[in-house]
Amino acid sequence: MSGQTDAQMTQYFALPTYYNPAAVGDTDYLRIRAGARLQWVGIDNAPTTFLATGDMPFKFLNKKFGVGLLMQQESLGLYKNLTVGAQLGYKINLFKGVLTAGVQVGLINETFKGSEVYIPDDDDYHQGTDEAIPMNDVAGNALDLGIGAYYTHRYFWAGLSMTHANSPTVTFTAEGSTGGSTGTEGESAKNYEFQAPRTLYFMGGSNIAVKNTLFEVIPSFLVKSDFTFTGFDVTCRVRYNKFLTAGIGYRYNDAVSAMLSAEIKGFFIGYSYDYPTTEIAKASSGSHEIVAGYRLKLDFSEKNRNKHKSIRIM
Repeated sequence: MSGQTDAQMTQYFALPTYYNPAAVGDTDYLRIRAGARLQWVGIDNAPTTFLATGDMPFKFLNKKFGVGLLMQQESLGLYKNLTVGAQLGYKINLFKGVLTAGVQVGLINETFKGSEVYIPDDDDYHQGTDEAIPMNDVAGNALDLGIGAYYTHRYFWAGLSMTHANSPTVTFTAEGSTGGSTGTEGESAKNYEFQAPRTLYFMGGSNIAVKNTLFEVIPSFLVKSDFTFTGFDVTCRVRYNKFLTAGIGYRYNDAVSAMLSAEIKGFFIGYSYDYPTTEIAKASSGSHEIVAGYRLKLDFSEKNRNKHKSIRIM
């Protein structure tokens, strides 16, 4: 059994900690983001994804750190996966920027609805059974680790990371059982395993102010590889007055996209639409994605600590 384990998000730049644990605390804010994606609308049982992230910087023993949490759930066909993780990053000043090394420790859970599998009757084209496919509902989980490095500078940002760094293997057991024989025919669910492949991500971007205007040009990219397949996203957005942003994107051999977002008083909301550039366009009207969140300014400076005001001037 195999399947997609990392969510595919067009607005990857709005959810950097999902792809790189070292992106935690890369701002001075407590940042909370959540996203939902409906992929390939019009195709039955197409992938649907929900994910949420939260991160913030903090200081300990006069050292700078970042900490974060994430949760991702995706369903596609009879297959579902759930990933949860805790993230920690250590920051150092380097070349007028900040370099962060980060780790993620979490859990990956996989389920397969084998009870809903339909195999046509044995004929000239089909076998009546397939030993590679469970015929009952099975699930399993495993320890999941990630690592990354992330660099932020006044003019750009870039990160390199690996998810499923330990290449976790999930051994399935029947839901509601502890293993052993699980099916009516003595099928052992432990014969079925799923291995999450190590996936490498390289991402980066920049904010380029347009002189004497309130506009910024924001290019970014994401390269991803599981060492069998390699793909990339490229995006170009334009932001006005740090409020309204519009842009276009391209995902190699998959889709073109349009996106629109707004930020006001710490709130963020973004929408993107993907139109397939492959034969999938004959069956699907495209993919829809929305990301929303909130950020709260954190002040770790010394100037507001132990500050007192005389009652005579209150």
